[in-house]
Amino acid sequence: MKLAIGCDEAAYALKEAIMKHLQEKGIAFHDFGAAKGEIVLYPDVAFKVADAIASGQYDRGILVCGTGIGMAICANKVPGIRAAVCHDPFSTERSRKSNDAQIMCMGERVIGVELAKYLVDLWLTCDFAGGGSAPKVNRIRELEEKYR
Repeated sequence: MKLAIGCDEAAYALKEAIMKHLQEKGIAFHDFGAAKGEIVLYPDVAFKVADAIASGQYDRGILVCGTGIGMAICANKVPGIRAAVCHDPFSTERSRKSNDAQIMCMGERVIGVELAKYLVDLWLTCDFAGGGSAPKVNRIRELEEKYR
């Protein structure tokens, strides 16, 4: 699995901790985020990561900012992308199993590093379960096409 990861300056430290965690696990990723001390507009980072996933260059993505909310809003503007804010185990698991989200978003000002690493591990092990959620995800795709 190839991951795309990105952050703004508000979540640089969390991004660095997550990247170190991924390296230790041998998981390949590309960093689209802010460099240390760099001020970036989070919409630019979110769109780069979401576009890289939508185009098939990467399988999934992780976006971090102050709350995770802005990144999720922006990433979800890219057709074909489903990004979810993941701050607890249940929503993290459901974002994959029920919603087939390709991008998890977290906020450095909301959760700590250890919880973030735990959630990343959980999210990476979950797959879309289909079942009763499949018609809903398919409907999202249909509506997306309507507004494309």
